[in-house]
Amino acid sequence: MDETMLKVGSEYIWLWIAIEPKNKQILALTISKERNMFVAERFISGLVKIHGIHPVSTDGGTWYPLACRFLILDHHIHSSLEKSLIERKMQYIKDRTESFDDYFPCRIKNCKLKHVSNWLNMFSDYHNKEVNDA
Repeated sequence: MDETMLKVGSEYIWLWIAIEPKNKQILALTISKERNMFVAERFISGLVKIHGIHPVSTDGGTWYPLACRFLILDHHIHSSLEKSLIERKMQYIKDRTESFDDYFPCRIKNCKLKHVSNWLNMFSDYHNKEVNDA
């Protein structure tokens, strides 16, 4: 699990992503305008509802251990292999979203970012299909 900052139009948002390390599928992603324990807890809680209880592997972000403690989940810091996999995946996604924003920039004031969520969900579905077919 990791998060990264994306620029959409003139504002910055956080992309939260969970990747299955064995098959490299995107388990879930979401966006938020803030990065804190409450957003992390909501994201992890949604993962638990869909995939059940599993250990959570993250980088050193302070919001993850707090969220996992609140949800009574095992938490550990990424291994070097996991860190490498997720960082490459994050860069891959950032490159694609930056291209998308270059061609379809957001010009709406006070945008709710629904188009960004829709695009990321479509990207995730396509990515997971490609990973499964490989």
